[in-house]
Amino acid sequence: MNRNIKIILFALLLTSWAGAAMAGTMSVQSEKAVIRASPGPFAQTLATLTYGDQVTVVGEQGAWTQVRTASGATGWTQTASLSTKKIVLQAGSTDVSKTASGEELALAGKGFNSQVEGQFKANNPNIDFKWIDYMEKIKVSESQMVQFLRAGGLKGGN
Repeated sequence: MNRNIKIILFALLLTSWAGAAMAGTMSVQSEKAVIRASPGPFAQTLATLTYGDQVTVVGEQGAWTQVRTASGATGWTQTASLSTKKIVLQAGSTDVSKTASGEELALAGKGFNSQVEGQFKANNPNIDFKWIDYMEKIKVSESQMVQFLRAGGLKGGN
């Protein structure tokens, strides 16, 4: 067989494997993931998912993944918000909403919790966390973020 034909066939095979690997279920690994109408930060928001929600991957484009939610909504979210690991939240004997916030669950899912933070602070007593604590309290709305990005001349692509 001609060398060029072998290369083309190999490339097609890799593409089909990549498509098969891309399809599947992923979990939201951030506190919140926004589903948008198109892949870009300025696109219309269609839905919001929370930590642990499961989605089906439909496609990819740059830093964006096209997903379908359990309710059937289809749109785009940032790939960094997703994980191939299945995230399952299990409530104990008490209501999970009384024992941990969504933010705490997201951090715990990434291996960071109050115990780890306490140990880090104990091992680094000269670090001042005042400004980190201050920044964590800052809330920026989506409209404020879009206004900031546009003022900076950023485009709405990936």
